[in-house]
Amino acid sequence: MITIITKDYCPYCTMAKNLISSLWFEYTEVDITDDSQKLREIVQISRMMTVPQIFAWEIKTENLLWWYSDILTLNEKWLLIEKLKNS
Repeated sequence: MITIITKDYCPYCTMAKNLISSLWFEYTEVDITDDSQKLREIVQISRMMTVPQIFAWEIKTENLLWWYSDILTLNEKWLLIEKLKNS
């Protein structure tokens, strides 16, 4: 399952969730709005403090698909579905 790291006030997080849903993939949302401990854990993995962070399946460095603009570009090039299927 895809994991999307979010904050509740982030419009790009909403757009990322909508895009993934529109492709018929399920995802797990990890909302770090008020969870500083979880944020620290995610930063150790991704080395980023921005959201959304999209992981293809498990939250591991090698599964990071980066941000909304990155998955949008992959989708526009017809590469996102294959990337998600093969991860």
